[in-house]
Amino acid sequence: MPYLDAATPESAQFVQEHLNDAPERVLFKYQGKVSFDLKFAVQQIAARQKVAKKLPSWTARPDLLFPASLSLEQSSSEETATFKAKNESGQRMIDLTGGFGVDFYFLATNFAEGIYCEQQAELFALAQHNLSLLSPDKFTFHAGDGLAYLKDCSLPFDLIYADPARRGIGNQKLFKLRDCEPDLVSAWPLLKSKTQRVLLKVSPMLDLARAWAELPDIQQIQVITVKNEVKEVLLRWNSQRSEFQKTVEVVELDGNVPYFQFEPWEEAQAETSYGEVGTYLIEPSAGILKAGAFKLFGTRFGLKKLAQHTHLYSSDTLPVAIPGRLFEVVRELSPRKQDLAEAFPEGKANVICRNYSLGAAELKKKWSLKDGGTDYLIGAQIGLGYKLFWCKRRQ
Repeated sequence: MPYLDAATPESAQFVQEHLNDAPERVLFKYQGKVSFDLKFAVQQIAARQKVAKKLPSWTARPDLLFPASLSLEQSSSEETATFKAKNESGQRMIDLTGGFGVDFYFLATNFAEGIYCEQQAELFALAQHNLSLLSPDKFTFHAGDGLAYLKDCSLPFDLIYADPARRGIGNQKLFKLRDCEPDLVSAWPLLKSKTQRVLLKVSPMLDLARAWAELPDIQQIQVITVKNEVKEVLLRWNSQRSEFQKTVEVVELDGNVPYFQFEPWEEAQAETSYGEVGTYLIEPSAGILKAGAFKLFGTRFGLKKLAQHTHLYSSDTLPVAIPGRLFEVVRELSPRKQDLAEAFPEGKANVICRNYSLGAAELKKKWSLKDGGTDYLIGAQIGLGYKLFWCKRRQ
């Protein structure tokens, strides 16, 4: 492939020598002064810089190559790939949508055989190059449609993995499973007939109720967060589970955020208690909000919700081991310039708005506030009105 042809020992050495340099400056400085494909080398420098934290063990390898930005953007991090591979093992697994190969590599680690499928010729060649260097002679590669390969394959699989493309015409993001490529909803009977377990990585924007509506057989949905940001939503099915029980798990991969699991019926039957702001304000973690456990969060931790559509909670006692951010209320503020100036004399406050009349950016602009410091300004709808609170972060 032309992409691989551009990779030479000279370009690889050049990339290593300029890993900490600005790519655009490297391109300008060395244009017409090197014998190898300079644009390719600069692209490799930019890609390695972009994913240095995301894929540390891969960027530490000078012999590995990296694709264009979109494939890098859609690939998993080592952290999330390692989580997916946890407790996965067996004789044979297949990745129907191999992509850059990060998930495939980590998932296949504990299988005797791993089969990688990818339709994009250049991406396939790149992944085959890298994976063959990382684990020589361990993997089988199929250039083409993964579903077509699976349909014609007579081998049984312990695990089928897929990460369907979530971008349509004009790079439009897709949030319905059926609209993604490949259409795994239509292919679901085929998947079930070929394996014991299915693991799907889907859009973080996917509505969980919609996921179950499209694939009722799914038993477990996992919401994976890193630093309180939803990174992945995983759908799991296991033919060996004796009881069909739908569960949602919220997993924070770093930090000390407590694990949270529930069954959808628990959220449906939970009753919300509403109340005014007390000593503490609590904001559920991003994973809890994504999972939609709005009523159950308050019920489990004995909290009062501020309003139906205001996903902030309050308590007069200090909650322990709670999956969310905890703030101690200093006092309520009036929306007057003098009151805000007295609370934040340096003009700094971390602004949070939840169902407030203004967004955080608008509120900061209106009162000339800048992010920073230890103070928080939290705006929320409570009942029929809007209120502001000066708070300090406690967790």
